[in-house]
Amino acid sequence: MAEKTTLKTKAESATDAEEKKTASKPLPGFLRKPTQDTRYHIDYGWWDKSNEDLRSYLLSHLLPEQRERLSHQEEDRIIDFIDPDTGEVFQLNELGLAIQIAAEDENFIGPHTSLIDSIFRVFLATGNMPMSSKDLAERIGRKADVILKTIGGSIVYKGIRPVEE
Repeated sequence: MAEKTTLKTKAESATDAEEKKTASKPLPGFLRKPTQDTRYHIDYGWWDKSNEDLRSYLLSHLLPEQRERLSHQEEDRIIDFIDPDTGEVFQLNELGLAIQIAAEDENFIGPHTSLIDSIFRVFLATGNMPMSSKDLAERIGRKADVILKTIGGSIVYKGIRPVEE
């Protein structure tokens, strides 16, 4: 029985080589399907491009008395803040300090806080430390799969996006 030989044109060989190259390259982060291990954060660049006002949204997360006081100020003073856990000193503006104080309140993330606001508040409270939907679920008491379905889709809510790794 004679062997069947397949001859490829130069174009077909080039196409095969290109397919092999692209098959081995990982997809960019925004094209990968998120999993419960995908880490998220607040992308402040999203806020720069959106029509939403970040300062107003941040004020909405404060305790009422803080919100009242800071909503009438146009400029934030810079204050030295000592991290109670690490003892590290760093500078915060008044709004940033107010958020850290509000985050210590037991009702900062409550059962009636919306899912997106709860997630956003976790990032505010942790200095925007990247977290997976599993990590977020532990902190806010919601199911990881619900969190993933909400923030892992094509709509970006309040700048919450996957971390580009």
